[in-house]
Amino acid sequence: MGNFGQLMDGFAVALTAHHVMIMAVGVLLGLVVGVLPGLGAPNGVSLLLPLTFTMDPISAIILLTSMYWGALFGGSTTSILFNIPGEPSSVATTFDGYPLARQGQAVRALTLAFTSAGIGALTGVIVITLLSSWVANFAMRFGAAEYFAVYFMAFASFIGMAGGSPFKTLVSMMLGFAAATVGIDTISGESRLTFEIDELIGGISFLIAVIGLFGLGELLLTMEEGLKFEGVKAKLDMRTILRTVAEVPRYWVTLVRSALIGCWMGITPGGPTAASFMSYALGRRFSRRGRNFGKGEPEGIVAPETADHSAGSCALLPMLALGIPGSATAAVMMGGLMIWGLSPGPMLFSTRPDFVWGLIASMYMGNLIAVVLVLATVPLFAYILRAPFTVVGPMITIVCVIGAYTVANHVFDIWLALAFGIVGYVFKKLDYPLAPFVLAMVLGDKAEDAFRQAMLTSDGSPAIFFSNALVSTMMGLGILLLCLPLITVLFKGGLFGRPAAGDAEAHGRSA
Repeated sequence: MGNFGQLMDGFAVALTAHHVMIMAVGVLLGLVVGVLPGLGAPNGVSLLLPLTFTMDPISAIILLTSMYWGALFGGSTTSILFNIPGEPSSVATTFDGYPLARQGQAVRALTLAFTSAGIGALTGVIVITLLSSWVANFAMRFGAAEYFAVYFMAFASFIGMAGGSPFKTLVSMMLGFAAATVGIDTISGESRLTFEIDELIGGISFLIAVIGLFGLGELLLTMEEGLKFEGVKAKLDMRTILRTVAEVPRYWVTLVRSALIGCWMGITPGGPTAASFMSYALGRRFSRRGRNFGKGEPEGIVAPETADHSAGSCALLPMLALGIPGSATAAVMMGGLMIWGLSPGPMLFSTRPDFVWGLIASMYMGNLIAVVLVLATVPLFAYILRAPFTVVGPMITIVCVIGAYTVANHVFDIWLALAFGIVGYVFKKLDYPLAPFVLAMVLGDKAEDAFRQAMLTSDGSPAIFFSNALVSTMMGLGILLLCLPLITVLFKGGLFGRPAAGDAEAHGRSA
């Protein structure tokens, strides 16, 4: 009851006209930041941070977190409408959100995304409220080996849960790892895979790759298909929105599973991006409609959006309780706390309970305001799809070019985005999945750093990855997921067992 009483005190702080107005302004700013690829929540919060120096800390953190929620929601908008993820964690939403929009159901796709995102975010805030002390103690147990085990599980889940060819998934992931290693080695300081191109010394930005793979790659495919934009049949009525909101509880199993994955990956070092990918892979594996994933399946939208937002909410808990940011945005916010004279960590809960619980209470209100605002703007966003491709195509190109240039203000990045656009086009023509490539690019360098730090700590002994129950369990699950395709083949008798019926029939005919 102690947490509940403090939460009520927090609502007394957050539920003032001044703070509610700040939440609404922050969410609207976040929507703009999330819609524009190349900015993203970390950059948006960084740009807004100087404006908070004259504000009191509670108002300042409410503004920044509200912008964070808005950016997460806004990132889903361009993912569904244009196949351009506004946020890294929105990449998985494109796999089914964009195909559903192309079928003339953009309003339904957006409503599914926003409603499930609100449920995921609310779940994450409830976890912060109820389990803050236990979560803080659990997260303290993570070292380099545990960090690598989490990333290894994310990679293995995508190979083990792949609906298509595991070989193509593995090839795509290996190419992603190669792209992630470009630049300066963080441990040895040597350049890798730069081919004496100075612009590659800083590495390849994930946002550049995403803009090219999804935005420009899809444009190339659309031009090949005859400049036809399939989403022009979107309906603009509120009945579709209300009917879709009523449809969401039908996917309660997916909601619960994805929310749990998101909370866990938000508290541990996985983060929202890994959570959305893992949730999508598990959803495709265990859903009765798994074969429809990638073709506009509603569960393929619900799963990553729920996990993304629950992880985004829970990522703030390690920052508050331990002083360890769970995401890039949380790291920027932690810098703000220090500028405001606050020290994130366990003592913050006792020295400034009004700040901590006012922030937690504002999370409930901020997410509620975000859901209402984005649902209210669904018809506006869907109206964009009624424009002909001759209008929408150049607009998407301009957004991609601006987004690519904004990342580091380098013209070279525009050409790099175009190169990734060609890669994305080739991948789709050859039916190679883009998701493993993107996942490897996002987490590849982090996984490599964690692996090498763990090996340095253990003097090169791989036994460190099985040194305690926690890391052993995660590594064991990862190995099981990695071997799952082979186990499935053996179980069905398609490798060493009896031949499948189709194979036996073909053999009889040849005889």
